[in-house]
Amino acid sequence: MGFFDKFKNKAKKGGQDEKIRQSQREKEAKKDIEKKDLTLAELKEKRAGQPADGLEKKAAKKAAKDDTGMAYRHLIKPLVTEKGTYLVSDNKYLFEVSPKANKVEIKKAVQAVYGVSPVKVNIINLSGKKIRYGKVRGKTKDKKKAIITLKQGETIEVYEGV
Repeated sequence: MGFFDKFKNKAKKGGQDEKIRQSQREKEAKKDIEKKDLTLAELKEKRAGQPADGLEKKAAKKAAKDDTGMAYRHLIKPLVTEKGTYLVSDNKYLFEVSPKANKVEIKKAVQAVYGVSPVKVNIINLSGKKIRYGKVRGKTKDKKKAIITLKQGETIEVYEGV
């Protein structure tokens, strides 16, 4: 019987411990609410030299996503074609983009990567071509192309990395 009494005593103490834990959680929740009002820069200044807690990590991840993390998944490569070079005179640039990307995501990606704000984004879906290698038949990948229109005077250095 003494063995089971240990469990009973722990259960009684657990009720008191639970009240203490709950009050601690409430205090931490109030601190978190105050922290959420701070910007990322303020958090970094406040916590310089101290290990980052969960809130700062989440804020840093969100900032990283806003920067260019997903942008490179949406913008695959700039298309350097004859038609594309003619469009540059009209402030339009061609890009191959992810087949799942939409106009809003493409616009944000261009802003993040190149630092210019597009006026207009047009999207063209290109279906893959049927191909044959001997008896084997297949199809090339479907692609998506975007035409980005910029404001007068803004440019993108497309031929830099090509």
